Amino acid sequence: MNWLARALGMMWEPIRLNGAFFLFMYTLGIVCTYVVVPDVKGAHAYSYAWQELFVDVYLLCVLLSLLPSRVRLWVRRLFYVVAYSLAIIDVYCFVKFDSTITPTMLLLVGETNGQEAGEFLASYLSADLVFSQLGWVLLVLLVHVLWNLMMHLSQKRERLKAVVGRIITAYPSSQRAKAIAGMAVIALFAYCATACWHNKVAYHRLLSYDNIGDVEHELTEKTRAVQYQPVYRLLFSIYANRLTSRQVAQLVKGIDRVQVDSCSFRSPHIVLVIGESFNRHHAQLYGYGKPNMPRQTARARKGEIIPYSDVVAPWNLTSFVFKHIFSLYTVGDKGEWCDYPLFPELFRKAGYHVTFLTNQFLPQAKEAVYDFSGGFFLNNPELSNAMFDTRNKQLYYFDEGMLREYDRLKKENTEHNLTIIHLKGMHVDYRTRCPKSKMHFKRDDYERPGYNSREKQVMAYYDNAILYNDSIMDQIIQRFENDDAIVLYLPDHGEECYEGDLHFFGRMHSAEVTARLAHAEFDIPFWIYCSHQYMVSHPDVYSEVVKAKDRRFMTDALPHMLLYLAGISTKDYREELNILSDRYQENRPRILKNQVDYDKLETPQGASDVQQMIKWMK
Repeated sequence: MNWLARALGMMWEPIRLNGAFFLFMYTLGIVCTYVVVPDVKGAHAYSYAWQELFVDVYLLCVLLSLLPSRVRLWVRRLFYVVAYSLAIIDVYCFVKFDSTITPTMLLLVGETNGQEAGEFLASYLSADLVFSQLGWVLLVLLVHVLWNLMMHLSQKRERLKAVVGRIITAYPSSQRAKAIAGMAVIALFAYCATACWHNKVAYHRLLSYDNIGDVEHELTEKTRAVQYQPVYRLLFSIYANRLTSRQVAQLVKGIDRVQVDSCSFRSPHIVLVIGESFNRHHAQLYGYGKPNMPRQTARARKGEIIPYSDVVAPWNLTSFVFKHIFSLYTVGDKGEWCDYPLFPELFRKAGYHVTFLTNQFLPQAKEAVYDFSGGFFLNNPELSNAMFDTRNKQLYYFDEGMLREYDRLKKENTEHNLTIIHLKGMHVDYRTRCPKSKMHFKRDDYERPGYNSREKQVMAYYDNAILYNDSIMDQIIQRFENDDAIVLYLPDHGEECYEGDLHFFGRMHSAEVTARLAHAEFDIPFWIYCSHQYMVSHPDVYSEVVKAKDRRFMTDALPHMLLYLAGISTKDYREELNILSDRYQENRPRILKNQVDYDKLETPQGASDVQQMIKWMK
C-alpha cells in the first residue's frame, strides 16, 4: 500500500514542482482561447479547450519535472518568454488584422526588413491596445511578474512561499494526501485526454502531409484539427511555409529551363478570365430557368460567344485548380505540377506582355490557408517576375474594381498581350458578391416545395451573384471588342446550390465523387469570345473554336490551347491536349480529384439525391 501511495503521489509531483508554471500557463491558454473568438453570429471557442489545455500543460510539467532543479528553472523562464511573446503577437494580430497567426503572416514577416518592421510598429502600436482583447494577456503577464517579484523580494520568502504555495497547488502534507491528489490528477487527465484525443490525432494528421494541397484538403474535412493555441498556429504556419518552399524552389529552378523556339503571335491579344464557384447548371447560357446571364446569352445568340457544352474542372478546390491551370502538367503526367513550366513564363519569354489582375491572390495578413495554398507560387517574387510584367496591388470588395485596375494599367500594354483576370465571382458568401443596388432576384421568385425561406434567399443571392458576374464579364468584353482579341472565360470549379432535393450549398469536400456531385461541383461553364476583327483576321481559328464546342474537355489542358492561340512553338506544347486541334485526344480520361473517371460515373438507379447525400456524409 505504501508503494502504491508513493506511485500515485508521483502523478501529483509534476504540478507540485511547477505550481506557478501550471497556474499561469493554464490561465494564459484559456485567455488566448477566448479572446480570439470573432464577434460574429455563430462563432464560439473550441469546445474542448480547457480539457486539452490541461493535458498540454500537465505534460509540459511532467517534462520539466524530469530536469535537474537548476536546469528546470531556466527552461521554465525560456518557456515563459516564448509563451507570452506568442500570445501577445497572436492576439495583437487578431485585434489589428482580425486574424491570428497564419502562414501568409509568417511569410510576410520573413520578407520584412528592419526598417519596415520599425515603421510598422510605430504605426500600429498605441495605448488603446491595453484596453482591447490584448489587455487580458497583458494582465496575466503583469500578475505573473508581480508574483515573481513578491517571491524574490519578500523578507519572509520561504514562509510566504509555503503559505501561497498551499493555496495555489493545494500542496498535500502527507503521503495519503499526495496519493489522493495523484488519483485526482489521473482521473482528470484520463477524462481530458479522452475528450481531446480526436483533435490530437487530427493535428498529427495535418502535419503529416508532404504537399500544401493535401494540407488544404485536410482542412476542408469536418474532422480537421482545431489549432486552439498560438503555438499550434505558429507550428502549422512554419510547416505550411516549409511545404510551399519546396515547390517554389522546384519552380524557380525550372525558370532558366523554359525554352521558346519561336512565336507567330497568332492572337495579338489573349484575355483569360478565371471566375469562381460557378455551377454550369445555374447558368442561363446553359438553359437555367432564371435570366441571370442576359448579356452573355445575347452575345452567344449573335455568335460572338461560343459556349462549350462538356467542360469539367479536375478539382473542386481553387488552389488545386490554379496549379493545374497555370502549369503545363496534366492529370496523369509523371512527377508533380511544379516539375513543369508555368504557361505565363512561356508567354513572357515569347515576347507577350503579361498582365495578371487578381481579386483574391494577393498576400495579406488575414489570408486563409486556401488562398495561401492557391497563390503562394503566384506571389513568390522570382516566379512573379518570370511570369508577369504587370500586376495589381490592391484587392476590391466587388469585382468591378478589377475593371478599374485594367483601365489604370492598360497603358503598359504592347503590341502583343496576354491579360489574366481572376475574379471573386460567386465565392461564398454569395450575399457579399453583388452590390445591394444591383440585386434583382428575391426569395419569392423561387417556387421550390420543401425549401424554407432562408434557403430560397440563398438561391436568390447566388443568382444575383451570377447576374452581377454577367455584367462584369460584359464590361470586360466591351474593353476588347474593338481590338484583335480573343477572350476565354472559365471558373475554377462548380458549386452546390440546392441541387435537386439536396438541402445544401457550398462544396462537399469530404464526399465521395458521384455523378450527382460531379454534376454540381465539377461541371463548369466555359466559353470563348472572338471580336469581329478577330473573326475577320483569323477565320481559321474562329472556325476551330466553333468546331470544338461540343468536345469533351478538362481544364488542366487549358495551357496547351493558350500556347496554340499564341502561336508559341516549344517542346513543352502537346498538340493532343489542344482542344482546337484535329489531333486532340478527346477520349483522354478526365480524372476528378485523382480518384474517379468523370465519364464513367453513374447514378445508382432508384437512389434519390437525399439518400446519396446521407451516404456521402456517412
